Amino acid sequence: MKEKNVFQVNGFIGILAIVALLGLSVWLLINELFSVAIPLLAVAVLLASGITIVQPNKAAVVTFFGKYLGTIRNNGLYLTVPLSLRRNVSLRVRNFNSKRLKVNDVEGNPIEIAAVIVFKVVDSAKAVFDVDNYEEFVEIQSETAIRHVATKYPYDTFEDADLTLRGNAEEVSNELTADLQARLNVAGVEVIEARLTHLAYSTEIAQAMLQRQQATAIISARQKIVEGAVGMAQMAIKQLEADNTIDLDDERKVQMVNNLLVAIVAEKPAQPVINTGTLY
Repeated sequence: MKEKNVFQVNGFIGILAIVALLGLSVWLLINELFSVAIPLLAVAVLLASGITIVQPNKAAVVTFFGKYLGTIRNNGLYLTVPLSLRRNVSLRVRNFNSKRLKVNDVEGNPIEIAAVIVFKVVDSAKAVFDVDNYEEFVEIQSETAIRHVATKYPYDTFEDADLTLRGNAEEVSNELTADLQARLNVAGVEVIEARLTHLAYSTEIAQAMLQRQQATAIISARQKIVEGAVGMAQMAIKQLEADNTIDLDDERKVQMVNNLLVAIVAEKPAQPVINTGTLY
């Protein structure tokens, strides 16, 4: 099913034609010309059944004895096919707030997730005839798409190479929009935007996952600190050797690296010990 235009005439012209036919019918009835007056009166009543009003940002889907004739998208007063049924479909932009869904991310962690979907109808024929109830269809398919996207990514990770639900909201929202649009094409609905509005670990594991996050963050930070400390120690030894100010043997190099690592890596300020003698 695809939307198309239906026969339509300016409604004010149609009303004038109906009034003219009614006036002519009354005059003929007064003059007892029943054979002409009755058919004209029937035509006027028939045309009156085709008068319809279309509100702004709405469309009128016209059917005639079960057959789809077309759609009136422009607002105003119109005369269309007599004896037809007109069903109004809103073309306005609407929001849909999904429920808080409990799903498992790619690592199997239970999380709570919700999103807001901004959409509008772009094909009234598909919205009316290709699905039973397009609003309910949008709601169910939105929850399905949210679940599908949520299971493809971890909630959070400290590896920069991985996409996460918490750290890459823009990418996740774009994928959710694309996934949902593919599902709603059959209903003639355009997804304008899909954004996550709620994202959290489930209450039963929230405390445990918080401790895990803190532990992972500490390990990641420690790795960066150790990498920096080793680099600084190497740089210090190379600079001393390049200046030829101090001749360091292997044991003194080990001692110096050990002192630098302790001073840099330690959480508390290092307490220096002044050695006035030698190492031997």
